[in-house]
Amino acid sequence: MSILQIALSIGIGAVTLTVLLCGWRLLRGPTVVDRVLALDTLYLGLVALVVLLGLRWRTPLLFEAALIVALLGFAGTVALARYLSRGDVVE
Repeated sequence: MSILQIALSIGIGAVTLTVLLCGWRLLRGPTVVDRVLALDTLYLGLVALVVLLGLRWRTPLLFEAALIVALLGFAGTVALARYLSRGDVVE
């Protein structure tokens, strides 16, 4: 087992723990702001997890999937922030 495989295993474990903790904060957050920040961090963790899995499995398809998740996460966070600040998404 190479050092890269060990590092990828540790990274995948750490990012998985991050995603689980963000999911917990998303469900149990005391305020709406905590939940929005948890959702934003959850998207970032999912992108990191997909990239790490793409490196481990050596497939370029997962890098495209990570790009799509990042774009959807950004659009979702912006829409949710606009809804919470103004009460509507589209003017």
